[in-house]
Amino acid sequence: MPTVIVTHKVKDKAHWLASSNRQTFFGPLGVTNIRTFVNPDDPTQVALIMDVADLDAVLAALQTPAAAAAMDDDGVLPETLSLHTEA
Repeated sequence: MPTVIVTHKVKDKAHWLASSNRQTFFGPLGVTNIRTFVNPDDPTQVALIMDVADLDAVLAALQTPAAAAAMDDDGVLPETLSLHTEA
């Protein structure tokens, strides 16, 4: 199961950290062990590390209206999203 890192910017760090959208959205896709990180020098810059059972399914799901709604609710700035896979 590959480990994936996702970085992006958010409007409000506290709101993003408190949200349950990550588990709600990624859980049914078989994503586990989701951990959150915040850049101490720029609290609007955040990251997730997670174990992904099916990367293709996650990539496809990120293109859906449900993903857009979850990101909007979490205050994610989608144009800043960057996904990195384990080499």
